[in-house]
Amino acid sequence: MEKAERRAVSTAYKERKVAAGIYAVRCGGRVFVGQSPNLASVENRLRFTLAHGTHPNRALQAAWVASGGTALEIEIVETLAEEADAYLRGRALTERQAHWLAALKAERL
Repeated sequence: MEKAERRAVSTAYKERKVAAGIYAVRCGGRVFVGQSPNLASVENRLRFTLAHGTHPNRALQAAWVASGGTALEIEIVETLAEEADAYLRGRALTERQAHWLAALKAERL
């Protein structure tokens, strides 16, 4: 790959749009709801931390261990519109997470 081509690929990566939103995790009969400013990285992050026993939510970690690591389902329940201001996006994520916690009768991640 030539230098100009590498630069173009790097620039495209830096300028990509990331989707923020709310996701639900189902494991061992329990439902957990979390929020993320980058939904594309959620599944990889969850599976990595659970596999290494380092997930900060002990209830989810225990449910994952009890299921043998096979009963994990991750679903994107809402994608937020792009916000220019990070504060507004964070506030919207918190509000929508509260909505989905109540709607799904779930636990907070």
